[in-house]
Amino acid sequence: MDPFDDLLRGVRADGAIFGRSVLTPPWALRFADEASLTLLVLLRGEGWIAGEAGGEPRRLRTGEAAIVRGPEPFVFATEPPGAGSPVREVRAGRTPGDGGGPGGHGTDLVGPTVLLAGAYHMRGQVPRRLLGVLPPLLLVPDEHDCASMNDYLESQLIGARPGRQVVLDRLLDWLLVCTLRDWFDRPEAVRPGWYHALGDDVVGPVLRAMHRAPDRPWTLASLAAEAGVSRTTLAKRFAELVGEPPLAYLTEWRMALAADMLADSAETVATVARRVGYADAFGFSSAFKRVQGVSPSEYRRQREGRPAALGSGPEDGRSASG
Repeated sequence: MDPFDDLLRGVRADGAIFGRSVLTPPWALRFADEASLTLLVLLRGEGWIAGEAGGEPRRLRTGEAAIVRGPEPFVFATEPPGAGSPVREVRAGRTPGDGGGPGGHGTDLVGPTVLLAGAYHMRGQVPRRLLGVLPPLLLVPDEHDCASMNDYLESQLIGARPGRQVVLDRLLDWLLVCTLRDWFDRPEAVRPGWYHALGDDVVGPVLRAMHRAPDRPWTLASLAAEAGVSRTTLAKRFAELVGEPPLAYLTEWRMALAADMLADSAETVATVARRVGYADAFGFSSAFKRVQGVSPSEYRRQREGRPAALGSGPEDGRSASG
């Protein structure tokens, strides 16, 4: 297990659509899912992507893949924005069933443009750590790892075989991972420190150990033992590559995990504390408030939309048994 695996765990496409353009250019599709990420894979034709919040339009060609960071709407068009193209609104999480134009259910793909798109709504602090290191729009040329699958992808868009939607959704999930990995390997990408550090002989094993078992009572000495180096060597190398000390990184990762557990489960604060490596719920509550700005109980109330209880605060750590 490593940071990249963890950030993408549980990220699933909400629905796949394909665009079969039988319209006379110029035309434009406006994506308004308010998705955290939208993946676009152009199997045939070409077009332009532009965000409504500004930024330079980018051309997408056959075989290329793009990821647009939301939630702002964006447009995919046959011409750059401002050319007067009639705009049609689509949602990557829904498949229009009108049988023509983008998203139709035809048995062949006769149009000049075939676009596969998937929307990703990321709810939680763990996947948002990925969003924080991505540009508003990234584009991976057709030499990316998944480009050789384009013919197979197009074959899955034809007809209505059983399980078609599930197959498309899972293919999109695979394509998302491939596209992100290829993007981070490109020279223009701004790689987060942990991504670069995964290939390091010292820091890589330590990062994987933290993510494999965040509940272990890690110390600088035990982390250094994972890499077979001294504590001084680990501390220096980790800070150089990741940008912060090992235990500071571990605390922030644990608190992100804990925040998602508090938001998505009914587990007690004490149980969440143990699952992220804290035997003492008081110590966990103190660390959580230092990183998140509020106590665990208040964080959960905010996510549930409930008002704060009278006297709330100290009960976060009052009982280590839950």
